[in-house]
Amino acid sequence: MDTPAYDNTTTPARRALDALAENTADTVALDTLASSEVLVPVPDDASEADAADPSAVALPVIEQPDGDPVVPVFTSEDEMAGLLPFVSRYRLVPLGALAAEWPTDELALSIDAASAHPLTLTSEGVRTLLGGAHG
Repeated sequence: MDTPAYDNTTTPARRALDALAENTADTVALDTLASSEVLVPVPDDASEADAADPSAVALPVIEQPDGDPVVPVFTSEDEMAGLLPFVSRYRLVPLGALAAEWPTDELALSIDAASAHPLTLTSEGVRTLLGGAHG
């Protein structure tokens, strides 16, 4: 049995990302990641009602240097502050649930983009690797 230590930097999701950096086919790490909650920044233009609505999550989209759109999510407040220090609101969302509802367009997902072991997945990768593992 696994008793997770919930300090703000080494969450089960963070450990799963570290494991995937060493072995991208680590199914235990993928399952752990898919069942973990991630911090989804609430866009500045989202209303308080939208930010509090449990049935809808507004995805923050930023443009990568190559122009491709990406949704940044984070395993901890520390990771989020490292990339987006100005974000004041976020939602905790199960990554698997987010993946199950992922849009079909070419929207990528980036987990802990400023960390030593970030993970960026294409929209197909999000649905394939993370969408089927939850529940």
